[in-house]
Amino acid sequence: MAARRLALVADRAARALGTLTVKRTLDLVLGSTLLLLAAPALTLGALALALRAPAGRRGGRSGVLRREVRVGLGGRTFELRSLRTRRFRLDLLSRLPHVVQGELSLVGPAPLTPEESAALGAAAGRWRERLRPGLTGLAQVRARSGMPWDEPALLDAHYAEHHGTGLDLAILAHSARIPLRAAVRGLRLPGKAHLSDTDHRLPGYSVAE
Repeated sequence: MAARRLALVADRAARALGTLTVKRTLDLVLGSTLLLLAAPALTLGALALALRAPAGRRGGRSGVLRREVRVGLGGRTFELRSLRTRRFRLDLLSRLPHVVQGELSLVGPAPLTPEESAALGAAAGRWRERLRPGLTGLAQVRARSGMPWDEPALLDAHYAEHHGTGLDLAILAHSARIPLRAAVRGLRLPGKAHLSDTDHRLPGYSVAE
C-alpha cells in the first residue's frame, strides 16, 4: 500500500515537472522570439517617450519606464518595468525581458503588488507562490464579461487548477487578436477607452468543467 502511494506521488510529481518544463520552454522560446520581433517597435516607443519627456527628465529613464514592485514565484518580489505607453500594447511587450529572465510567464495569474497579495489571504498566497505571474492570463481575457463568476481572483484560481499548454496557447492567441486587429486597421472607436488587460475575453471558455 505504501509503495503504491509512493508511486502515485512520484507519478504526479513527474507530470507536474513535465508541465513546468514545457511551460518554461514555451516562455523562453516564444518569449525570446516575440522580444526580437518587438525590439524595433520598443526602441521607437522608448525614443518617442524620451523626446516627449520634460527637459529636466531627459537623459534619465524615469520618463520612459514605469517601475513597480510585484510578487513573483515563491513569494519573491521583483521590480516590474514597462514602457509608459499603451499604444499598440507596447507596455506589455516591454515586459517580455521579465519572461525571458523567468520573473514572469507568458500566461499566468496577474502580477500583484505586495499589498494586493497580502489582502488575498494565506490560502490564495500559497497557490500563487507556486506559479509565475503572467504577461497575460485568464483573468485578463475574461474579466468584464458580465458573468457572475468572472472575478479576477476566481479566474486566477481556476487557471492555477487547470492550466496547461492548450489553455495557455488559447489565451495567448486571444490576447494578441484584438490589439493586432486594431493596429492593422488603425482604428480608435469613438467613446471607447484604450484596450486594457481586462478588455480581452476568451469566447466560449467557461470555468465549469
